[in-house]
Amino acid sequence: MGAKRLIALLVLAVLVTGCQDDAPATAEMTGSMPAGERAIVDWVNDGDTLTLQGGKKVRLLQIDAPELRSDCYGRPATRELSSLAPKGTRVRLVPDARLDAVDKHGRLLRYVFVGRRNVNVELVRRGAASPYFFRNVRGRYADTLMDAVQDARNARRGYWGACPAAELNPGIGSITGPA
Repeated sequence: MGAKRLIALLVLAVLVTGCQDDAPATAEMTGSMPAGERAIVDWVNDGDTLTLQGGKKVRLLQIDAPELRSDCYGRPATRELSSLAPKGTRVRLVPDARLDAVDKHGRLLRYVFVGRRNVNVELVRRGAASPYFFRNVRGRYADTLMDAVQDARNARRGYWGACPAAELNPGIGSITGPA
């Protein structure tokens, strides 16, 4: 009876841990995880900016989401980021050595991970943001971001289906048209 109980507990543990994150497996999720600073989300400002406990702001690196008040899909993009990293979520902030660490507004520029999920890539995959390569410099996840946007566009997910004026231009960022 003890062995059967142990097997049942092991099966249950595998099922529970296997169901915690149903995101599709991607290259950035299956390799070794990059090192990064740990933080806790205090507030989601918009579709590509977080405020952390302690007051630091983080601009998600290499993506651009529609503006909250003026662009088509601004509010839904903010809701997508809120669903991926709500208040109280523990995140890992990963810089990219090829890119700036801070923007002109003093915000940290980082890839944001929740568990093994790259939130930046997931927002693009959901059609809530586009790749944005400031000064056309591509970071470590540029190819993954471009694959994610093509997938979102083909499936008409997010603003690719909701905003008739949506365009892809990674040198400019999110182009969705007016709200």
